[in-house]
Amino acid sequence: MTTSDVRGLEQLERAVLDDTASLAAALRQCLMLAGYAHHEELRAWALKELEGYPAADELPSYRKVPAALEVELTLYLPGQIIEGRTRRISVVQLPQSARERGIRESAPIRQGVRELEALIALNDRLIRLSPPGSAEYVLEMTREQQQGGNESTEITALNWAIAKPSIEGVLDHIRTRLTQFVAEVRATMPAGQQNPDPNQIDSAAQQALNISGGDNSIFNISAPHAKAERGGTASANVNEPAPVTPQPWWHRTSVIWTAIAAVATIAGVIATVIVAK
Repeated sequence: MTTSDVRGLEQLERAVLDDTASLAAALRQCLMLAGYAHHEELRAWALKELEGYPAADELPSYRKVPAALEVELTLYLPGQIIEGRTRRISVVQLPQSARERGIRESAPIRQGVRELEALIALNDRLIRLSPPGSAEYVLEMTREQQQGGNESTEITALNWAIAKPSIEGVLDHIRTRLTQFVAEVRATMPAGQQNPDPNQIDSAAQQALNISGGDNSIFNISAPHAKAERGGTASANVNEPAPVTPQPWWHRTSVIWTAIAAVATIAGVIATVIVAK
């Protein structure tokens, strides 16, 4: 068995170059290729793009898109109730709790690509997503309205209004990343080589998946990293050193007084020697 037996590159290449093919299918091809190559970072990236990013994970910059803030209103007028009215609002009109949480005119797109593809198919112009905690903010805003004397208005929803091309841009960026990865692999393969080896996959992944974060810093996909030749084994350890437990103030104080006492004892011994002389 040779090392040049990482299969699936041709299938991935066809999938990423076919704009009519589902991006989710291309990512699954990438997931399989990463499995053959024993490349954990590539697998982690493909899986997150497929399944979505957990709330605790940092997002790459291409998954943060401009978004207007909107509220939906119900108006209670004499003799009629009007539902479903929308109104644009600014960040300063949000409750303080929402501003402190970082709700801004920028939406984090954490959904997997299949869900994003479905959202694009179902919407013609705008895609509306609810910020986390929006139900609580809606209650606060309605309460503020009523306390201000506007009892005829009830706020029923808070949404990010995102232009459809912004979501399409996220998917296009992911497809471009996959295309760049394939191109980098091809660039490392000499003429006549049919399949890449794990080292070539690793080199291409380093070039293609160093993604800029929201502050333009380098955003790296983190995963246990281990490589092995086909038929061999590899392991990775993600355990981090245990953090130092902060000592209570009384413990630190006792250490200080112990040190002072030790210095005083040494000084007394030196003084005794001098007197003896």
